[in-house]
Amino acid sequence: MKAVVFRGPGLDLEVTDVDLAPPRAGEVLVRIAAAGVCHSDLHVVRGEWSRRVPAVLGHEGSGTVVELGEGVTGLAPGDHVVLSWVAPCGECRHCRAGAEARCEVAANVVGPTGGLMDGTTRLSIGGVPAYHYLGVSSYAEYAVVPASGAIKVRDDAPLDLIALVGCAVATGVGAVRNTAKVEPGSTLAVIGCGGVGLSVVQGARLAGAARIIAIDLLQEKVDLALTLGATDALVGSGTELEAAVRELAPDGVDYAFDAIGRTSTTEQAIAMIGLGGTAVVVGIPPQGSSASFDPLVLVELDQRILGSNYGGIRPAVDIPQLVDLVMSGDLRLEPMVSARRPLAEAAAALGDLAAGHALRQLLIP
Repeated sequence: MKAVVFRGPGLDLEVTDVDLAPPRAGEVLVRIAAAGVCHSDLHVVRGEWSRRVPAVLGHEGSGTVVELGEGVTGLAPGDHVVLSWVAPCGECRHCRAGAEARCEVAANVVGPTGGLMDGTTRLSIGGVPAYHYLGVSSYAEYAVVPASGAIKVRDDAPLDLIALVGCAVATGVGAVRNTAKVEPGSTLAVIGCGGVGLSVVQGARLAGAARIIAIDLLQEKVDLALTLGATDALVGSGTELEAAVRELAPDGVDYAFDAIGRTSTTEQAIAMIGLGGTAVVVGIPPQGSSASFDPLVLVELDQRILGSNYGGIRPAVDIPQLVDLVMSGDLRLEPMVSARRPLAEAAAALGDLAAGHALRQLLIP
């Protein structure tokens, strides 16, 4: 099969032939319909996250089940699936508690080992092992994934478009619903209006937030956020944004979401919240990053700082529900797609993402 291979920071991505072994017990083979281009992939290409190489990139995707490994139930060839980069084991203490995004087994899969649940890879190039990215590797024509990471969804949903549900939408909407538990009538600020930030905006709208302040460096992104549910838009960066938010919400916002994941944006989110407010870090920063805050203010104002990993979702429960919201028109995904491109343009797509011009781009094998 053809796949996008990453060999190390500073090296060009390659679209080349990669051998894919059949699925083993508890795994499925999926024909990829579309793969979303996400900042998490960009972190790897830039060398900000360490991963075993060579690796096939991509962790957001959708497709059709082709083959089942031994013991797989609940799926059949031909099923439409959204790929979840958290493939819960169902047995660890977090899974038993319903916190599947914290699955201990899945944490090993998404770590730097590059294997699947048994720690081994199904990928090779010319007989030399290659490695999975976040247990998915969707920048390819096919992928072998854990069965619990292939979430069956309704057949009438547009298969390419719902690839976004597997990461951006689940992460953003889940951060609102599951992590922050935003209440009706709340005030919010959302820093960053890319795929995840726009999903936060839509999740806040669905939650009944009264004021949703969208913030980005680019006017066209906040303009789009206004069409998806934001009530106010701010363009710019730096400390002046905190003052601008306070003009719209003099007491500070109830919730501030950092959908970018830089030290500066995390600190801005904390500074924007008011009495009893919550800052939620959704965007994932480079390894080794640190942010500062005044702990006295945090205590005196009864504030919270929360991390949100994958929106705290339960993949098998939340992903089909999110697809239903897409089909009912309550979640709008097409405006979030800035391009559909072939695998050969993966490097260009990541470049456009890094430059800040792109929203969500779909690679179509």
